[in-house]
Amino acid sequence: MKALFVGLGSIGTRHLKNLTQICRAQNIALQCDALRSSARALPAETAALLSREIIGDVVDEKYDLVFVTNPTQMHYDTLCKLAPYGDAFFIEKPIFEDGTRDLAACGLDDKRCYVAAPMRWCGTYLALKKALAGQRAYSARIICSSYLPDWRPGVDYRKVYSAIRALGGGVTIDLIHEWDYLVDLFGFPLESYNFKGTYSELELDSDDLSVYIARYPGLLAEIHLDYFGRSYRRTAEFFLKEGTLTADFGAGTLTLPDGTVQHCEEEVNARYLREMEYFLRLAAGKEESINPPEMAQKVLKLTLGEL
Repeated sequence: MKALFVGLGSIGTRHLKNLTQICRAQNIALQCDALRSSARALPAETAALLSREIIGDVVDEKYDLVFVTNPTQMHYDTLCKLAPYGDAFFIEKPIFEDGTRDLAACGLDDKRCYVAAPMRWCGTYLALKKALAGQRAYSARIICSSYLPDWRPGVDYRKVYSAIRALGGGVTIDLIHEWDYLVDLFGFPLESYNFKGTYSELELDSDDLSVYIARYPGLLAEIHLDYFGRSYRRTAEFFLKEGTLTADFGAGTLTLPDGTVQHCEEEVNARYLREMEYFLRLAAGKEESINPPEMAQKVLKLTLGEL
């Protein structure tokens, strides 16, 4: 099996390592190439996993798998260029930097494509989805609050894409996970309203607060996203007839309406391994895409308040 990686930052490197680990465990012969815009040396352990590095933007062979893990604003051009050279595409989230891109022009119609949705593969979410099955929720209250300067230790937060609007940054698009899993649970809302802006003293020009209210048949949902919460909080509460079902993604717990606590703690990489195993099944034609580009772009528009 041949795989091409476009973008080997932290997330691309994680996917490269996980793909290599899984293929070794399953005795799958693997060749990994990297299409790079720079000849800058990669870390030795990353370079050791590659068969070759292609400098530039010209590809001369076909690949079974293509991983588009470069900066979001480069996804569109990358997909348009590489569509003829790949059979299955793993596209890092969000699919694009805005909702206006012409997806049809990418030429992906006959490809097996998946846009990353790693929270759907974490243990807490899998337990939540199982617990919600067959239940009727009256309302949902979702929050993701964290402090942007703490996201990447040792890195100046002011210089990363999250803080820079022109690079596709901002909490609204950065934390697309919350809308992604809400759509996975309940589908798209009948209507939604979004207020966003820059409210804290953080030195950025992107939005650091985004608040939504959405209406579903029989359900109202609230979503709060921010970059300035000094204590990490990522929770989802669902109000049911029997009580409240609470998923605490930070703690790795699910609290049932009767007070029972299910422990789902695990290493962060566990979700990415599950995701990669799924993608290999998708690429082999054994699964359907649970997050195809069309859905991912619609979620993006919803996240940006454009739907």
